[in-house]
Amino acid sequence: MAKFALQRLGQAVVLLLLVSMIGFAILHLAPGGPLSQFALSSQMSQEDLDRIASQLGLDRPLPVQYADWLWRMLRGDWGNSFRDGEPVLKVIGSHLGATIELMATATLIAILLGCWVGILGAIRRYSLFDTLATVGAMIALSIPTFWFGLVAIYIFSVELGWLPAGNRHTVGDASLLDLIHHLIAPAIVLALVETAIWARFMRSSMLDVIGQDYIRTARAKGLPEWRVLSGHALRNALLPMITVAGLQFPTLLGGALVTETVFTWPGMGRLFLDSIAYRDYPVVMGILMFSAVMVLIGSFLADMLYAAVDPRIRVG
Repeated sequence: MAKFALQRLGQAVVLLLLVSMIGFAILHLAPGGPLSQFALSSQMSQEDLDRIASQLGLDRPLPVQYADWLWRMLRGDWGNSFRDGEPVLKVIGSHLGATIELMATATLIAILLGCWVGILGAIRRYSLFDTLATVGAMIALSIPTFWFGLVAIYIFSVELGWLPAGNRHTVGDASLLDLIHHLIAPAIVLALVETAIWARFMRSSMLDVIGQDYIRTARAKGLPEWRVLSGHALRNALLPMITVAGLQFPTLLGGALVTETVFTWPGMGRLFLDSIAYRDYPVVMGILMFSAVMVLIGSFLADMLYAAVDPRIRVG
């Protein structure tokens, strides 16, 4: 088990290094740059731009900039924002709570609803419910998240007036009920694609388990159907879902970025897009690395949990 964990940790470190190199190169080689915001001012001379570039360290060769950034990041100094001079970790921390609220709520909805739909679809295979669930899952996987968000805003905010169109709180009201009221629409929209994925994987896993010999044996012994399904089938069908949980984190992050933008939710996704527009490289790289670390931690924990319940995974 320890050797397996060390192998996964080694792979994670290499992946993080590659992500940082590729992300840093793309940002700095893209057209424009952080100085483009200052160049918009007619009072800014070329000498002023050169001085700002020197202060920000942008006049050095790209490999030198990357090495300096990596060394400081490893020491816990992720740099300061080009926009307001705040430490990057502080900027990310101020938006992290909103993203956690949105992702945790959407994940809870997706797991509960997706597993229920998948299990019921497997038990009632080829029934009307199974057909409608399959069609609904295909629609949810085929249509972009932002479209669902715009439709939800138009129907439930503009036409019916049931839910707010965006933001995290009503101005002057920071109560829990107001937060939940604002959270409903973006959480459901973010959960749609995740629910479809969980439902399809759960259905497939459940069908595979139901066809096993030990399920037939349990039924032949005269056990009630509910006990066969809950005590034998469901327990083994949930095992592959551990991997699904780890692999869904990147999809959830991408969906959160779009959802936060549509609903003006003040989370990391919104911050990421605003920082790209402002060419705030330290914040963009900070969010990129933070997200990569979270994805790898999720994948690592899923691998460890799977290896703990199924020792065959550790072989090789």
